[in-house]
Parts: sequence; C-alpha cells; structure tokens
Amino acid sequence: MVIPCLNEAETIARCVSLARSALEDNGIPGEVIVVDNGSDDGSQDLATEAGARVINEPRRGYGSAYLAGFAGATGDYIVMADADLTYDFGDIPRFVEQLDAGAQLVIGDRMDNIHPGAMPALHRYVGNPVLSGTLNLFFRTGVKDAHCGMRGFRRDVLPQLDLRTTGMEFASEMVIRAAKEDLDIRQFPIEYHPRGGESKLSSFRDGWRHLRFLLIHSPTHLFVIPGAALAVLGAIIGLTVLSSVNVFGRSWDIHTMVAGALLMIIGTQVLALGLCAHAYGTYFMGEKDRWFDAMRARFNLEHGLLLGGVFIAAGLAAAAWIVGRWVDRGFGELSEERLAVLAATLLIVGVQVFFSSFLLSILGLRRRPGRVGTGERL
Repeated sequence: MVIPCLNEAETIARCVSLARSALEDNGIPGEVIVVDNGSDDGSQDLATEAGARVINEPRRGYGSAYLAGFAGATGDYIVMADADLTYDFGDIPRFVEQLDAGAQLVIGDRMDNIHPGAMPALHRYVGNPVLSGTLNLFFRTGVKDAHCGMRGFRRDVLPQLDLRTTGMEFASEMVIRAAKEDLDIRQFPIEYHPRGGESKLSSFRDGWRHLRFLLIHSPTHLFVIPGAALAVLGAIIGLTVLSSVNVFGRSWDIHTMVAGALLMIIGTQVLALGLCAHAYGTYFMGEKDRWFDAMRARFNLEHGLLLGGVFIAAGLAAAAWIVGRWVDRGFGELSEERLAVLAATLLIVGVQVFFSSFLLSILGLRRRPGRVGTGERL
C-alpha cells in the first residue's frame, strides 16, 4: 500500500491504521508505505508511529511522491490511495481480488457513490466528466472515472508504464500508458467520502495540467485531425472558386481563394507537425499508436518525396502557364490572380511535404542505425 502525504497530520495516522487493518484482517501480506512530500506538520512521525514505513521525497508533486513510493515498494501488487480519508481502505481486498484474477490495473469508480460534500460540483459535473470523456475519446480506455486516486496494479507492469510526470497529471498518464500497452484494465464502484484536512488541489491549474497532458500525448487529435480538416477545407474552397460554383446564391472570387490557400497551407503544416510528433513519440518516448505504426509500415521516404514533387511540379506548371500567357500578351496587363494563388499554394505545400518527409525519415533513424538507403521508412 502506497500513500502520498503532504501535511496530513489530521488524517495520516488513521489512514495507516485502516490500511494495516485491511491487510491483516484479510490475511494479505504486505506493508504500508507513506511517501512524505515535504510535510512540516509532523505527518512523518505520526505515520511511523501508526506502523508505516516512511519514504521522504523532497521533490514536490503528486507524481513525484508516487514514483518514489513505487520505487520503494517490494510487493507483487501495489494499491495506492490518498491520505485524506476520502477512500475506504476496507476496499483494499477488492483490488487485490481483481489483481489475483488477472487484472493488471484496477481503478475505482467514485462517480455513482459520492457522499454529500465529498466533491465540489465543478469537479463532479464538469471537470471529471470532461477530462475523463476527453481521455476516453483520445485513447479509448473505457475508464469511467479516470481520475480516481484509489488504484491497484501489478508491480511488474511498471517498466511498461514508464511513468514520468510529477504533478496531478500522473493519474492520466497511468491510464493512458496502460491503454497504449493493452494492459488488462478493470474498474468497480467505490465510495468517495468528504476529505479530512485541507485540500491541495487547484481546480483550474490542475485541470489544465490534465488537459494539456492529454493533448500533447495525442498528436492525432492535436495536430493530425485539425490539420487534415483545414487542408481539405482549403482545397474545397479553392476548387469552388476556380470552378466558379455558386454557393449561397453568389460566386466567390480572389479573396475567398486567398482564404482557401491560407487554410490549405496552415493545414498541411499542422498535419506535418503531427506526423513528426508521432515519430518523436514512437522513436524517442516509446509511444504506441496503431494508426501511425500502420502508416510508417506502408509508406517510406520516397513516397513522401514523390507526393511533394507532384505538388511542386503542378505549381511550377501553373506558374509556367501564367508566364506563357503574359508573354503571349506582350508583357502587358495580366489578370490571372486566382491561378497565381493556386500556383503559389501548390509550391508551398509541395515544399512542406518534401522536406517534412526528410525530417520524418531523420527521426526514424534512431531505430535503424547505419547507412541510409532506398526504402527508408517515414
């Protein structure tokens, strides 16, 4: 049992006693580890007197405390819970039972059993549903209460999880990494009680840290989907203008064409950033993404160079046609604004695709040391 602690003198001794009783009464061999995160109210001594093994972690942060506790734990299973009496330590055997049955990560679900006053309305009806919903949308974990602090897992999965974050986003990281590693994740309802002592949470700061973590660990939703949508929308707008198609009862001209070109260029750049972010996560951070893995197995550097070359060639052809028209008119007045915007757009997009392909291939070299040759994967 691992319990993080920062100035929880009012509750820590009670938490340790309840945890020890749950283990002893159910014949579960184990110890209670309290990770003190810099308390100055005597929490360390109270935890020791109650029978816990205390580990001091001077680096502040929810994640820092748990990382130190996990490193110091020696049991096959680790159950974790906060030191504020919000969780029922009598549920420890239920977590152990699920782990014995083959689960690799077990998470409590508080949302249907929240006692009056235990969770602010902002967290219960906005923060938790939005963050858990976003996490499930991005990573398809199926976890109803992704930020429940009472969890259990097998210690041997820690290398797979490769947990790193030091703040409150640690809770999201554990679920995301478990989902990406295809671990057996299970959940069951638990009760959530009003906390004892003073809360350390900052609703907006910690909420933003969670959301930021979700976004930066999902390049598909942060970059790829928005970038592809912008590029496609820009292309549709450009084709509509070039084809002189009436939309909403009117025709659209050069200003709309410029807007479409801008969307196409920005979209292509954002999409390229997303692919590079995927590559960095895969090759340098051990991330796994089925979509990106399938793409890089199918396409290589030459495919990207060919695509970029096609755009560049099309842009040069359009530019050459404009120059030809200008020469044909004796270098006089020329009114080919829409085609000029198209030519510039195709050239810019082609250059982006061409050099982004090289960057993706360079990132991929980390997994394939040696001579670069034909067929280098993106």
